Amino acid sequence: MQPGDLKDRVPPHNDEAEKATLGALLLSSDTEAFATVLRYLREEDFYKNSHRRIFHAMIRLFERGESVDLITLTSELKTHGDLDGAGGAAYVSSLTSTVPSAANVEYYARIVQETSIRRRLIRISGEIAWEAYDEGRDSRLIVEEAERRIFEITDKQQSGSFVRAREVIGKSIEAIERRYHTQDDYTGVPSGFPDLDNMLSGFQNSEFIVVGARPSVGKTALALSMAANISIRQNRPVGFFTLEMARMSLMQRLISSEARIGSHVIRTGMLKPDDFVNLTTAAGLIYDAPLYISDEPNIKLLDLRAQARRMKSHHQVEVIFIDYLSLIQAENPELPRHEQIAEISRSLKGLARELDIPVVALSQVRRETEGKTPTLADIRESGSIEQDADVVIFLHRERGTERENVDVKSQIETQLVVAKQRNGPVGTIKIAFIPQYTRFESLAANARI
Repeated sequence: MQPGDLKDRVPPHNDEAEKATLGALLLSSDTEAFATVLRYLREEDFYKNSHRRIFHAMIRLFERGESVDLITLTSELKTHGDLDGAGGAAYVSSLTSTVPSAANVEYYARIVQETSIRRRLIRISGEIAWEAYDEGRDSRLIVEEAERRIFEITDKQQSGSFVRAREVIGKSIEAIERRYHTQDDYTGVPSGFPDLDNMLSGFQNSEFIVVGARPSVGKTALALSMAANISIRQNRPVGFFTLEMARMSLMQRLISSEARIGSHVIRTGMLKPDDFVNLTTAAGLIYDAPLYISDEPNIKLLDLRAQARRMKSHHQVEVIFIDYLSLIQAENPELPRHEQIAEISRSLKGLARELDIPVVALSQVRRETEGKTPTLADIRESGSIEQDADVVIFLHRERGTERENVDVKSQIETQLVVAKQRNGPVGTIKIAFIPQYTRFESLAANARI
């Protein structure tokens, strides 16, 4: 079909399904049908204006806790001056004759939702086409906005929609019961560090997590160790944005960590025959791991969000790591730096909620923290990071401990300071850093070294 053929076409809709949905709600003797329909539809999803008015009146009655039947609905429409616009009392009465019962209300609602989605796609496509003709707009901004709108459509719960507590309480009780029966499991994505996971119950969906430290303390090594734990040992998809390090360098570090071959040996190629066995084994594990790496330097915020959406849509990633936050380029470079960082922080928080996965971003802390444990006030460049983050973790150890440790294979005790957690405790956890492999482990797991 050619674009010109669409000009005079009627937008997708299903009048019978809309009538059947409204009729089923009128026939329903309890509120369960409304709870079901509200998972799929809002007033604007109905094509006919009369059906929108009728559904809106039903929602008003439902929210007041009043029964919805022909008498109450007709009275409600008349009270608000909508009865004529809804087709009159005779038309409202005729709705119940279109369905035998309320049993199939969910099926009818899905049909209405399907046609509503198609209408939104047509409208958004037209808006995107109009914006594409505007040469004054950045094409990347247009692409970002188009992706955002498309992903909003795919979300069953429309942006800004409301739900009653009854729609949430059942799933909440089920989740609590699952935790009771599987008490060893975490509610979020485990980082692979048991003490940290016990405190956080894993990285929680929709949460923005910030890991802060001074340079050369091991932010990247910690993030990579967590990503390896999740993708290699748990076989859960992970997205990793490395803005500071090229993908080859990152991969060599990961190989060194997994094969337990010194990073210097990997870089210089001075391997021993026995090393090739460990190298091959580690390479096989990494090859099979669902780990997706982006190493675009100075990536723009919009590009990062677009790539993250694709990782989620195409590969179902369950957590995203960003190394690191300050290297993301804001869309408006004319803004003061603290405002740029605030924009990036808010956007990453929104991204975590939009994709419903944890987003873990690394951040530097102020130079003044040298020699002391960092606090929330020490996060560099913007206080908005502290405000936006659901969890803030600081990585801390005394400077110079690597040089003082004669045996580089020995563990160096390092602190993970959970300085903020919206929904749980804070405190300090000790883990082990192995400088030879630039690898972090729990102290118990590293006892064999």
